[in-house]
Amino acid sequence: SSVSTLSSEYGVSEVTIYKWIKALTPVNGEENGLTPQDITELQKENIRMKQEIEILKKAMAIFARK
Repeated sequence: SSVSTLSSEYGVSEVTIYKWIKALTPVNGEENGLTPQDITELQKENIRMKQEIEILKKAMAIFARK
């Protein structure tokens, strides 16, 4: 189906469909490659994990003093 057909059929703007295509198309062109959406999610998870590690380091330092 073309984007215009999908747009008409589902009542979603063509711009939105193109954004979805861009977000969900693998970056390196491989079928199982990472999509821009995957990369964004991994970056967010990486930030969360770094924050958790910092909290654990501070906790360990506190317990080491006792």
